[in-house]
Amino acid sequence: MTVTPSSPIDLTSDSLLQMSNCIRFLSMDAVEKAQSGHPGMPMGMADVATVLFTKFLKFDAQNPLWPDRDRFVLSAGHGSMLLYSLLYLNGFSDMKLEDLKSFRELNSKTAGHPEYGFASGIETTTGPLGQGLGNAVGMALAEEILRANFGSDLINHRTFTIVGDGCLMEGISQEAISLAGHFKLSKLTVLFDDNHISIDGNTSLSTSDNTLLRFEASGWHVQQIDGHSFSEIEDALQKAQENPLPSLIACRTKIAFGAPSKEGTSKAHGAPLGADEIAKTRENLNWTSPPFEIPENLLNAWRVNGRRSEDSLKAWEKRCSLSPLSQDFNRRIKKELPEGWEEKLIPLVAQVLKDRPKLATRQCSQKVLDHLVPFIPELIGGSADLTESNNTMAQGAAIISPLDFKGQYIHYGIREHGMASLMNGLALHGGIIPFGGTFLVFSDYLRPSLRLSALMGIQVIYVLTHDSIGLGEDGPTHQPIEHLASLRLIPNLLVFRPADGIETAECWIAALKMSNAPSVLALSRQGLPTLREDTSWSPAHNLSERGAYILKETALKLRKVTLLATGSEVSLAVEAQKELEKMSIATAVISMPCSELFDAQDLTYKETVLGKGTLKISIEAGCGESWAKYTENFEHHIGINTFGASGKGPDVLKHFGFTSDHIVNFVQHHLKQGD
Repeated sequence: MTVTPSSPIDLTSDSLLQMSNCIRFLSMDAVEKAQSGHPGMPMGMADVATVLFTKFLKFDAQNPLWPDRDRFVLSAGHGSMLLYSLLYLNGFSDMKLEDLKSFRELNSKTAGHPEYGFASGIETTTGPLGQGLGNAVGMALAEEILRANFGSDLINHRTFTIVGDGCLMEGISQEAISLAGHFKLSKLTVLFDDNHISIDGNTSLSTSDNTLLRFEASGWHVQQIDGHSFSEIEDALQKAQENPLPSLIACRTKIAFGAPSKEGTSKAHGAPLGADEIAKTRENLNWTSPPFEIPENLLNAWRVNGRRSEDSLKAWEKRCSLSPLSQDFNRRIKKELPEGWEEKLIPLVAQVLKDRPKLATRQCSQKVLDHLVPFIPELIGGSADLTESNNTMAQGAAIISPLDFKGQYIHYGIREHGMASLMNGLALHGGIIPFGGTFLVFSDYLRPSLRLSALMGIQVIYVLTHDSIGLGEDGPTHQPIEHLASLRLIPNLLVFRPADGIETAECWIAALKMSNAPSVLALSRQGLPTLREDTSWSPAHNLSERGAYILKETALKLRKVTLLATGSEVSLAVEAQKELEKMSIATAVISMPCSELFDAQDLTYKETVLGKGTLKISIEAGCGESWAKYTENFEHHIGINTFGASGKGPDVLKHFGFTSDHIVNFVQHHLKQGD
């Protein structure tokens, strides 16, 4: 159907009901056709979404990437047909009716849960409950940061998110709302689909929380309304915009609104309504159109609505063209780093090569940040209350606070999961490259958000320090064992574990160049010697960008043994090489700071580095199963598959066999075995 937007639309309650019914019937029809999905939530929240999109949300369907658009996040991602219907109805060019008809089919834009990048208007990937709420807080924080730096002429928008009971049951929700309240994010509005229904039945089965008091206690403005009263919805949204605090609007709704027998029941949550129930719902709501057909007058009204912010967009474009800050603003939005940024590290690397200090790689990382953060204003750091341990705060970096958002450092508190979810939101908003720190072992606390960073392909940098049993006295609760291996299993995640200050600088460079994937920097607590000797270093000579390289080739004629190591174990491999070479065992040391980058190299390079026909031994203070693809034998790994122990770091390492003597004996044993 061809629709020509014309006059302003009628937004009386009767008209709004008909417009919201468009959402209801597209949603139930798509779920029914797919024989899979969640029709109840879109039907219940259709009225709220209609008022939001027609009277409050600033967006332009023909310019979906407008940097100053309002952000809408569907945290309750199972109700994805609500979002897909809104995108289609408002005229987003890459959401066609055929896409709705292919809901949940392979390679469809309309996946079971919204996936970032599949279609414009999908601001983030949601489905794991609570993640969208954390992302929305991050987006609202990003808006504050950018507005403080570029002014309200360039950045002045709001963030809205729809959450369900499940989102608010997840622990991440408390971390997110606490941070939002702390920062007084007044341009954030949470619309709570308060339908009292979960998969198992009424929410009273599992929760008795007073949600409004909970948000109030975290510093929010709260309201409670009838989610099917258009006047109450509009009034609440208006009050939220006028309040100096973040706002919660608890919208009392009926799941599957309009369905005669399934409205208000858990049966409508995660299954098709069925042809008979849909037919009765059509009759109940006076909807005569067949499946997937929207009356021309209603589709026209929605399409006009999709362009209602066109004048605001044109005014913004004019302001942007006249602003002296627009060049830097646009550079950041385009993800273009400042020209010459890599050269800022040349003096640092030269000094390290000259002085050859023994430093923890977490300390080396701080020195890198000291040089880069002042030159790359979009680098926004932080830590989960471990700033002095993670070394994530660059010298001179100002702290972002509720009173001043101009800084480059966020104190997230002990909220690893919330930190990671907020960082996803910061990155998704645009104009910011977030990095945040905690201990490597506590990556378990943030892993769901880190996994989403990788799934979405967004640039978030995780600085995970205290990366092995070498941290010592804190003991096995704080000593990572399986973590490096498990992180390497996540697709599209780069895991860097540098061996010294030079590699640390190189790994930061590689992570900052990787705009379509997250990175982990696993850094040591203990001091490590400087190993590299190439005094001609330059950013163009970044060996770590190839993932692995020959750090020390054999001084003898033909290599017989290849020692592969990462991080703190590389220096042990170098010590062992010296002893092995004295025994006329030709040995090379390979440093592998990033296996993912090494795996992407051509076969010739990989064979040259690994050494064809050599005995290959991997050394890493962690689980070793992933190393077999390089050593070609699961037994050829010096690692640890038990929990660690409390004690002095060197004593713990020696206790678990991380010494050059053990490496030498291990090599000799396997040579005798004929491996």
